[in-house]
Amino acid sequence: MNGNSAQSSARISLAGNSLESDSLTGNSLGGDSLAGSSSTGIIPSISTGIEINHPWKKNVLLIIHDVYQDFNVFPLAYGYLAAMLQTAGYSVEVYCMDVFHYTNAQLEKKLLNSEYDLIGAGFMPARFEETIVGLCESVNKYKKNAWFFLGGPGPTPIPEYMLQRTRADLVLMGEAEHSIVEVMDAKLGKRRLSEIKGITYWESDQVKVNPRRPVFRDLDSLPWPAWDLFPMESYTQSWRMAGMDSDEKTCAIIANRGCTDTCSFCYRIEKGLRLRNLNEIIKEMKYLTAKYGITYFHFLEELSTFPRNRVFEFERLLKENNLNVKWCCNSRAPLFDEEVALSLKKAGCLFVNIGFESVDQTVLDEMNKRVTAEDNLKALQVANKVEIGMGLNFIWGFEKDTKETLWKNVKAIKTYTRFDQVRTIRPPTPYPGSPLYYQAIEKGIISGPDDFFKKFRNSDLITFNFTRFSDQECNEMLFEANKELVFHHFRNAGGDLEEANQIIEGYRRLYLEGDYKFRGARRYDKESRQKSNLGGKKEVSGNGQDNGAVQVIVQGGKISVDQAIQVEKAIVDQTAQMITA
Repeated sequence: MNGNSAQSSARISLAGNSLESDSLTGNSLGGDSLAGSSSTGIIPSISTGIEINHPWKKNVLLIIHDVYQDFNVFPLAYGYLAAMLQTAGYSVEVYCMDVFHYTNAQLEKKLLNSEYDLIGAGFMPARFEETIVGLCESVNKYKKNAWFFLGGPGPTPIPEYMLQRTRADLVLMGEAEHSIVEVMDAKLGKRRLSEIKGITYWESDQVKVNPRRPVFRDLDSLPWPAWDLFPMESYTQSWRMAGMDSDEKTCAIIANRGCTDTCSFCYRIEKGLRLRNLNEIIKEMKYLTAKYGITYFHFLEELSTFPRNRVFEFERLLKENNLNVKWCCNSRAPLFDEEVALSLKKAGCLFVNIGFESVDQTVLDEMNKRVTAEDNLKALQVANKVEIGMGLNFIWGFEKDTKETLWKNVKAIKTYTRFDQVRTIRPPTPYPGSPLYYQAIEKGIISGPDDFFKKFRNSDLITFNFTRFSDQECNEMLFEANKELVFHHFRNAGGDLEEANQIIEGYRRLYLEGDYKFRGARRYDKESRQKSNLGGKKEVSGNGQDNGAVQVIVQGGKISVDQAIQVEKAIVDQTAQMITA
């Protein structure tokens, strides 16, 4: 889609303070003199001049899109954005489609009856075709005078494409706590968009990409997330992790941002590792415990165990502050030795996620993992010796992968699993911005972002084939490997074999019939599904996240039967659009 495919009616002057216009055309509702609607074929354009009168309110709406499940992690990024806006004096509203399963039609009704200056949504690339495209269409129809922005890992590496495809007004690239405040200032005429680093926006019919912001390092200067704006009872009680009791509450938190490595399949929106002060983290944990009754903390940063002495210092601070809480975190195999593991466990950590990816050295080297197969095996042995839960993350489908490397991974999972979760093997996906994405372009596997999104359907399914095998052969091998892993888990964990057969049937449809609605077995556990369906008996089948079903509570006061039917219709419509895309 080309930025010159339609003519904008507005000409914007960046040099002066005035907005020059031949004829300012409104959107489908009328009354928007600055931004066109995708339904009209007009390229959105933003006034960067300074205006005198502002008939709209100083409000920001942050939309957390639905992921079709009822066990949702607190959306930290939105919490930080909201807090920054509030600190700057702006009012913020959040619209939690993830919790309440609002449909796009309900979103449109809300926008029709509301006034905002700024509307935004963030997303991962895997959700773009399934969820974001339709959401953008709804917002563009009814945003009125608001500017509509996108953010997060999905649009950051490909902002021009995202604006051309969605007709959003801006992309906020990278970590956006400061960008969003400056954009809000620009909306009210306090500054010009051309002066704001880290954004991409429309100027008439051209996309303008401003320089990226320097990486923000003083994380302790950020305000705490604006938890009070969110339905915390849902976020704190829906997510289940290994070792949690049924009455415990959990909340997401971060101790740092970034990572020390550059694995080929990984894209992160900023470079480098930046640490928060451990004393500030303790204060935040104490507040969350007192305010919301949190007993289990989910540390979401990519690397929680670096530098090494920080692990032991955190253990000491938790003890000194009498914080007897449970938690989980992420690490790397070379950093996870017995001394670190024991410290984590004594500090209350019950589960550690590590991206092992493979136990074959040639494949690890190909993906630039910067670990050895021996590192991986040692970390797995340490977890079992110390008896701490371990997330066994493995992928298969690189150029040097073979049938033998696949079954070596299967053997490793079967040998070292502690049966905390059903663990399976996924293929690598070359998400835009990752080194693997550019490798895929060089190899002719994809031609660019549009080709990626046309082909991508499901991260468990071979879509971008780097191997020497055909797609069918890859899918057949993954089916056999994951069938073995699922049955091994349920046979040894005392699980329900009927449930195991349901999971295997989902994999069979996925791999052998191309039914991409199934999202894998990793959170397809009975406890999570029962918890997500408390008080209700109706399950609306559709595009689920990991568990392959949208769990909609129709008797527990969450939404009505009519709304559940709307959800089901929206899912059917989305699926039809994806099939014909």
